[in-house]
Amino acid sequence: MDVHVTTSTVRGTTRAPPSKSYTHRALLAAGYSDGATVRSPLVSADTRATARAVSAFGGRVSADDDDTAAISDVDAADEPAIPDGAETLAVDGFGGRPVVPADVIDCANSGTTMRLVTAAAALADGTTVLTGDGSLRSRPQGPLLDALAELGVRAESTRNNGLAPLVVTGPLAGGDVAIPGDVSSQYVTALLMAGAVTDEGVEVGLTTPLKSAPYVDITLELLDEFGIEATPVDDGGDPIDGAAGAAGFVVPGGQSYEPAGGSYAVPGDFSSISYLLAAGAIAAGDDESVQIEGARPSAQGDAAIVDIAERMGAAVDWDSDAGEITVERSSLSGVTVDVGDTPDLLPTIAALGAVADGDTRIENCEHVRYKETDRVSAMAEELAKMGAETTEEPDVLTVHGDESDLRGATVDGRADHRIVMALAVAALVAEGTTTIRGAEHVDVSFPDFFETVADLGADVERAGDD
Repeated sequence: MDVHVTTSTVRGTTRAPPSKSYTHRALLAAGYSDGATVRSPLVSADTRATARAVSAFGGRVSADDDDTAAISDVDAADEPAIPDGAETLAVDGFGGRPVVPADVIDCANSGTTMRLVTAAAALADGTTVLTGDGSLRSRPQGPLLDALAELGVRAESTRNNGLAPLVVTGPLAGGDVAIPGDVSSQYVTALLMAGAVTDEGVEVGLTTPLKSAPYVDITLELLDEFGIEATPVDDGGDPIDGAAGAAGFVVPGGQSYEPAGGSYAVPGDFSSISYLLAAGAIAAGDDESVQIEGARPSAQGDAAIVDIAERMGAAVDWDSDAGEITVERSSLSGVTVDVGDTPDLLPTIAALGAVADGDTRIENCEHVRYKETDRVSAMAEELAKMGAETTEEPDVLTVHGDESDLRGATVDGRADHRIVMALAVAALVAEGTTTIRGAEHVDVSFPDFFETVADLGADVERAGDD
């Protein structure tokens, strides 16, 4: 689907969608339990993939107000019967003991699903096969497979290249394992979540420093909410506070997932908030502002977008108690940003940098090349079509705002929700109309993105399916 975005000003109040990261973890944690309710979830293409996996392992996920809308009641090839915008999901769990799926688990385009579910599959007493779409089948899974093999599980890539399709044969009893921390924090999350229900527990040692540590903090926060003990430790094995700087993690076995009161509420998503905040910072009307509700503090590292925007000169006010962010259009200046812990912010920062004065230097970003697409090259190449000047290095993307003059163009969203949304933000201030191809991929994390920015006043036109 193509979407056309024409130069616009934005204003008004909107609400952040629920967090995709928390929803994935909450659905799987509820699956590990005997049963739990997930409130305020993000219902999207990616989180539906995780819900399907819970069903494949013997659980059941349904909209709480529609007992017939169960994933286990439809063919695996069909879209899950969870309605868009469902406010509560009831999960009948598999009690920490997944059954061997009756069919291949299709993770679609969701890397989080594949990695978290690969470790869950290792708990089953038998063989599970996992696959995904073309993009997902190009993303690295090797370190997680190696870790599971080290723990005594048969875990293989069918093509012997560390890429899906994957074949995993359990059961996993637990043990000690070493894994790199600089490829994907999701490997660590997968082992922590599965390790809690093993007989022996797991001790995860990091062979390289952990990148994207806030995402592991999200996991630790959620595990605590579900009554699970998981402890980051230093080189000496002593407990530390938070994942940053951890040498490893210790998770005792034989635990049970039991959220207080039987339910868990998903917070708002700061990755998605970043696009709304950026839109206000560059395109709010004169003497007007964009107000974003649902921005309550949590372990999300992407809350750093508030500080980044302020450092660039944006007029941002975050009332954390009320969970509200107000942002006004401002003159922005380039800054240097390290995205080692916040890789999902790179597209947003690049879009802001194309509007700012001077250079915006995005460092420590090589791992951002291994997302749905190579987001470093994607943003450099697509912004260039709009008139932006960039310099791309293996681990650095520099956007030269002084040399950029954004104009409407036809750009490719690269089948990546974050590229689509970041380009749409830049299009708000590009001269003329920008056509974004593959715009339907916002369904991965922010299904109502274009409706939301249109409600704020953006000139958005859908061209229909290609």
